[in-house]
Amino acid sequence: MSSLPNAVFAKLKEIEPDPSVTFTSTGFCVRSSAGPSYYVKVGSSVQESEQYRGEAKSLEMIERAAPGLAPRVLSIGQIDGNHDENDDDESDGSRPYMISEYKFLQPLQRTQALQLAARLAEMHSHTSDRGFGFECATYCGATRTQGRFFATWSECFADMIGSLLSNLRNQSSYAEVVKLGDEIVSKAIPFLLGPPLRIEPVLLHGDLWSGNVGVDSATGQPVIYDPASYFGHNEAELSIMRMFGGFSASFFEEYHKLKPKSHPVSEYDKRQLLYELFHYLNHTCLFHSGGYAEQAKIRCRELLTFVRNHHGPRL
Repeated sequence: MSSLPNAVFAKLKEIEPDPSVTFTSTGFCVRSSAGPSYYVKVGSSVQESEQYRGEAKSLEMIERAAPGLAPRVLSIGQIDGNHDENDDDESDGSRPYMISEYKFLQPLQRTQALQLAARLAEMHSHTSDRGFGFECATYCGATRTQGRFFATWSECFADMIGSLLSNLRNQSSYAEVVKLGDEIVSKAIPFLLGPPLRIEPVLLHGDLWSGNVGVDSATGQPVIYDPASYFGHNEAELSIMRMFGGFSASFFEEYHKLKPKSHPVSEYDKRQLLYELFHYLNHTCLFHSGGYAEQAKIRCRELLTFVRNHHGPRL
């Protein structure tokens, strides 16, 4: 147990107070002699506390909306490394920690993918009475969200895109994508996400690519993890799932049986392009890859062309 700070060991003992229980750790996995396994992570500095709180709050909200779909958070807080003889981290002061259930995962197969569609629809039925956004900052990768609520979805999503553009604005190599992105904020978002689109703010995972999904080997049920949650349009959840693969057409068909496409249905594909844009811009910020920026520009141009040329009823 020497690899974990004594303060975290004490938290585990609070979860399992039996004095005969022992713990062994391998990486993030801590096994109890009584049977359970725990996912334990400890930050390197107090600056990471906000990120830990955002992840824990996201997991707690998912557990409330769809019990068993995500690992349960068992303990979250700060430890003081200055007074911990067993803490070999060289940083000074307090650091965040989080303890949750540890899930031994297997890859998602077709049967579980259809179960996941139903569980997501269940989660996407959990609404907020405070509007669109979230009560605290969350992190999609290293990208921080604002952690506030907005009255409308178009305002919320414009803020999400605008924050990413701000991260790129002073870098000359991204001048074109920033210019196009500004037009998306001023033209495409009000057009596509304002009336006649009417939606409720529902709980989203926020970063649901295939790498954040698995099957619990103990139960055979789908599990999602590493969230960056917020309350938004349920269709926004699907964009990154389409972008990076791992989910078949049958998954989306099953999902939309339970959660039909929003009106105007004819603009569904354009809304997906808009929601993909968030992730391509985010990946540009995270990885500084020209490929992601180019994909963002392609989507911007297609969306702006659609808005300029659209005439007639919106069905």
